[in-house]
Amino acid sequence: ADFVLVWETVPWEPSGQPESPGSGGSRERAAIHRTWRKRFLDKLLAAGIRMEKHMTRAEKVVVHYLLLSAPWSVLCYYAEELQLRVPLQALPMQTSSWSASVLRRLGVPNLMAQEVPNLPLGYYTCPFRANKLRWFLGSNEPDTFFSTTQRHQILYEILATTPYGHAGAREVGVDRLLSEKVFTAAFPLHEARPRARGATPPPAPRPSRPLAHPRLSPQGPCGLAAGSPSQRQVLFQYWASWGKWSKYQPLEHVRTYFGEKVAFYFAWLGFYTGWLLPAAVVGTVVFLVGIVLMLSDVPSQEICASEERYWMCPLCKTCPYWPLSKICSTFMAGRLFDHGGTVFFSIFMSLWAVLFLEFWKRTNASLAHHWDCSEFEDIEERPRPQFTATAPMTIINPITGVEEPYFPKRSRLHRILAGSTVIAMMIAMVVIFVVSIILYRAVVAILLSSSGYFWFVASASRIASITGSVVNLIFILILSKIYISLAHFLTKWEMHRTQTKYEDAFTFKVFVFQFVTFYSSPVYIAFFKGKFVGYPGNHLSFLGVRNEECSPGGCFIELAQELLVIMVGKQIINNVQEVAIPKLRCWWHKHKLLSTKKAGEEGESVLVEPAPWVMDHQLLVFEGLFDEYLEMVLQFGFITIFVAACPLAPLFALLNNWVEIRLDARKFVCDYRRPVAERAQGIGIWFSILEAITHLAVISNAFLIAFTSDFLPRVYYEHLHDSSLRGYVNFTLAYAPWDFVLRSNTTCRYRAFRDRDGNLTLTYWQLLAIRLGFIIVFEHVVFSIGRVIAWLVPDIPESVEVKVKRERYLAKEALAENKVGCGSSPT
Repeated sequence: ADFVLVWETVPWEPSGQPESPGSGGSRERAAIHRTWRKRFLDKLLAAGIRMEKHMTRAEKVVVHYLLLSAPWSVLCYYAEELQLRVPLQALPMQTSSWSASVLRRLGVPNLMAQEVPNLPLGYYTCPFRANKLRWFLGSNEPDTFFSTTQRHQILYEILATTPYGHAGAREVGVDRLLSEKVFTAAFPLHEARPRARGATPPPAPRPSRPLAHPRLSPQGPCGLAAGSPSQRQVLFQYWASWGKWSKYQPLEHVRTYFGEKVAFYFAWLGFYTGWLLPAAVVGTVVFLVGIVLMLSDVPSQEICASEERYWMCPLCKTCPYWPLSKICSTFMAGRLFDHGGTVFFSIFMSLWAVLFLEFWKRTNASLAHHWDCSEFEDIEERPRPQFTATAPMTIINPITGVEEPYFPKRSRLHRILAGSTVIAMMIAMVVIFVVSIILYRAVVAILLSSSGYFWFVASASRIASITGSVVNLIFILILSKIYISLAHFLTKWEMHRTQTKYEDAFTFKVFVFQFVTFYSSPVYIAFFKGKFVGYPGNHLSFLGVRNEECSPGGCFIELAQELLVIMVGKQIINNVQEVAIPKLRCWWHKHKLLSTKKAGEEGESVLVEPAPWVMDHQLLVFEGLFDEYLEMVLQFGFITIFVAACPLAPLFALLNNWVEIRLDARKFVCDYRRPVAERAQGIGIWFSILEAITHLAVISNAFLIAFTSDFLPRVYYEHLHDSSLRGYVNFTLAYAPWDFVLRSNTTCRYRAFRDRDGNLTLTYWQLLAIRLGFIIVFEHVVFSIGRVIAWLVPDIPESVEVKVKRERYLAKEALAENKVGCGSSPT
């Protein structure tokens, strides 16, 4: 058996007992479900699907397991229909990563390499044709000719396109039946034994007694049979094991077992994590330099030693005057992130991001060619089964010449515009909440500053900022769940033809929302907070609340604090959820398993060892790779867009990703039901999103250094006044206007470049010109270097181009001699 359908039934109450209220509706619904289920299964039988039924009793329900498999004739028919690629000629597998190549050239031992058994073979392949069967490799072995993942794809295609009612009412496919609760689960079985062509399994230990089923052997980790020679066991030992955190991932095994789409995700995640290592090293060095500069910083020493020399103006109408020396520790902490090294690191990370994407394009092209999917999206990808079942008309595909279901582009455009309106409304809700968080910070800061308690007064801004960050994080996590469900509905309604286009549309919707949600608060602190506050006696307000202003130490420390709360806090929460939730669910399933007995048995319950389909049913449902990609891409944004404020961000990202790779691997091997293998040409729209983030990061860091950092005012003061920065603190502080002093009868200072009348000074305008000039120079230099790098690094490696030409030649030879009539490429 390759695929499993699961449903539950409730035994009816014994006759003579009163029915509970509402049971009539339940009976009617159950009758409808039975009718739909019978029609669906009858259609499967008519399509030639073999079925084997098993039942177990768990608590108060009977669980039905229907094991499905397709005979050889059905496999051949659908393999040709789906254009599945099958092997013409075996090739030795040549796998090597970029880091392995670099270490080999340098003659350095590669500690990350590992020998993994059962390395899958490579093949020249072409689309299957039943009338050319004898030319394909292994055609004399029908049981193993099609791989496990190919049989899963064929069965899912049949399940997804089989009607059970009226097509006009969209009563088609197993996905609709799952949503209607007719079936509770539909999934392919995890492999019991390796099925790779030509692969030699590692020797398994001889059991002490005969085993009734290979999956019912003594249980090891993840419920796997101890010493089992399956691909799943190999993946657990050499990929999902925590002890392999420093080793390369066995991507060929991942691709063979889970398909290209999952393999591309882990290939990208491993590549990204490897590139984080130099960024983390440089960021840590910049942070250590910041510690040295903090200890020897003259303005920090002046503030700490000023005692009551500088009296600052009140933060609100009822707040007291306060000495500048009270912010000594905060100002010194800000110097950890705000120094000359920040500019260097911003440029470094901008170029790092450009290089990362350019070299990933090369790696993606190599993997797409190596995994035989470089033309998948343009030529080979078929319409989604759900689209095929519900499209109102058909049309000839201009590329393949095949008649396909079609949905008018004009109608889809109208639906996309309507959906965009809904998305805009949701984003407006986020903006409203962000404004409320800003007001919350301002009100809390005012209340604490006027409380009279010294500690609250001194830390008012910091407490308001931290609590606001925590409230913002909680809101993000709650609203994200609601929006993702809405995005799923809108994307289905838009009727996208292929799975790739469907996922790209869904990804774009959710990412725009998540981008606004996660980055709105850091953007406010970085670019708006403290920029529109006015001056004593003439403060600007919003909705009757005085606008927030940065502390004399600057907003840099607040931005770094916000990034750490959101970025690190979200990663910790996600990792705890990824560890705790599967364990809790597995514990619950194990608890239910104790009451499992064979259905139909008379007398006492007899505990039985669960069958493999029961064990797989107890695993978690695989819900796609979107959440995994989203977490990493948001992290990429944090370490590039705001890296000037937190040089340690790449280090935190690196530590998180080392854990993330093995955590995700363990979920796929141990906790998830096996997904239906899907093909892919790369990481999809996520690459375009990464490119947009990279360009945005250059602009963001330029404005961050120019307007939020103290770097340019310090350079200005060094060149025009004192190279040792003595007197810099007094230089940045303005005196309160005369009318304010007369009303309060007290002179105070505030941070600005204004005269005693509140007018902006010549120094302000000179600094503004320097800041704008810096932004222009910074952007042009980084973008120019980035374009040179992109020009120097070709998207497709020369070696891959040579292999493509060689394979086209071999394909022509195969066409001439074997008359198979198809192209070929290695897989």
